[in-house]
Amino acid sequence: MSRVSSTPDNGETTARLLLQRLRDHGITNVFGVVGREAASILFDEIEGLDFILTRHEFTAGVAADVLARITGRPQACWATLGPGMTNLSTGVATSILDRSPVIALAAQSESHDIFPNDTHQCLDSVGVMRPMTKYATELERPDDVTDLVDSAIAAAMTEPVGPSFLSLPVDLLGAEADLSSPRPPIHPVVKPIGTVDANWRQAADQALTLLAQAEHPVLVVGASAIRSGAVPAIRALAERLRIPVVTTYIAKGVLPHRHELNYGAVTGYMDGILSFPALETLFGPVDLVLTVGYDYAEDLRPSMWSRGRSKKTVRVSPTVNPIPRVYRPDVDVVTDVLAFVEYLDERATFAAKTPHDISALRARIAEFLADPQKYADGMRVHQVMDAMNTVMEETADTGQGTIVSDIGFFRHYGVLFARADQPFGFLTSAGCSSFGYGIPAAIGAQLARPGQPTFLIAGDGGFHSNSADLETIARLNLPIVTVVVNNDTNGLIELYQNLGHKRSHDPAVKFGSVDFTQLAQANGIDAVRAANREELLSALRKGAGSGQPFLIEVPVNYDFTSGGFGALSI
Repeated sequence: MSRVSSTPDNGETTARLLLQRLRDHGITNVFGVVGREAASILFDEIEGLDFILTRHEFTAGVAADVLARITGRPQACWATLGPGMTNLSTGVATSILDRSPVIALAAQSESHDIFPNDTHQCLDSVGVMRPMTKYATELERPDDVTDLVDSAIAAAMTEPVGPSFLSLPVDLLGAEADLSSPRPPIHPVVKPIGTVDANWRQAADQALTLLAQAEHPVLVVGASAIRSGAVPAIRALAERLRIPVVTTYIAKGVLPHRHELNYGAVTGYMDGILSFPALETLFGPVDLVLTVGYDYAEDLRPSMWSRGRSKKTVRVSPTVNPIPRVYRPDVDVVTDVLAFVEYLDERATFAAKTPHDISALRARIAEFLADPQKYADGMRVHQVMDAMNTVMEETADTGQGTIVSDIGFFRHYGVLFARADQPFGFLTSAGCSSFGYGIPAAIGAQLARPGQPTFLIAGDGGFHSNSADLETIARLNLPIVTVVVNNDTNGLIELYQNLGHKRSHDPAVKFGSVDFTQLAQANGIDAVRAANREELLSALRKGAGSGQPFLIEVPVNYDFTSGGFGALSI
């Protein structure tokens, strides 16, 4: 039998039915790379659904992940069979660990020729994807495709949200389907569906009692609070009761950047970066920690808040606690986050609290960011972040703008310092943290917020691992301003070498030099190099005002110290 599938003359195929059902669910883009299944599916079968070609399947997966995260709606990505599917798998892993409702689709060998590890390009796709998805299955009968899409969407939109995967044999994609039969109605999921404990109100009353008794409570907020639609309610509660808010990496922006009760995002690197006892300042005086929508995958470990005085803890989540060995709260409220916050707000009649003092930490951050020194061996990343914040504030309207960070040591400067005036106003991969995340995440962010500025910071190591999709940014004409902080080194790995051995080993971390301005220009993107704060500010303003893709290469260096990183111990 031929490996080139023939399709019915009338175009009434399973592929068309698949795309129609995705469109029925509100999906308007499919990111991906197509292979020989192009004989069965063109992706122009349905009006209102566009295919966005990427250079790598990982880019497709992460772009869908970020678009899903910001919109709160399922998004789709596509790969061909075999190596296309395995390339896509890291994007799928990003979606499961970073909690985004992605529908991952991959072609498979003809249904009569599926012999994994024997047939050309044939792997057990479902077996590969099942451990990192909410739902994974393979199409066996063309008429089942509608039901499989519905099941995939339902699983992806159930907390903790994550990816679903469908394996699609190419001959079945091109098979004749009956599009005239009525399709089951769509029941849109307005927000993710979570677990609700029948006794959650009793637990909430216990939390209320602890909050009334607390001297210095703090809210530790995670991304499921955003997905619940609870951000306005959290802001109102925090302001009325004067409760400080600390966030995970990806929940920055729950309170605006300069809000007095925004005590910042937490990273285990912060004491070492600042050469200051930041975690002790944030959590030492606290006697009650309310984790609201907190998720262990967001990399804020309970050990980080276990500083100073004895504390009570309350966990509020739409999922049953998956990690009792490392986090066993005094009170566990399993319910919708918004329902809990509203319940608490209605019943909290006690006086406002007195927020504990973190002025010394804020002074240290201000001093750090204002660093006026011109370093002969390159800028420092805190200076780069300060410049990016300055121009983002000049460029973005109130409550808008997105700063995206790729993965590396610089990312933790972004966690600490990046401006975020809206939920998901700072984007990084807290859970999976794969090199090369930055470009596809910026693509997803810019498509989700087309009228808002998007800045990307990336290190030379992670950036160049996925730099081919600069061409995708150029082709789509996305006005993303990219800052590549370049020290020709995997800087985060060099830090770990120094932490473990008090020295580094260059063959494991040092690269040859790459001219990233020429690389950008070769892909059709204007680019400049900036060596100091003044040049960087000028370049950022030029890029932000151009309305076009723009890249800035900045030579940087780090001042490594071996102290201050004890919070990284697991």
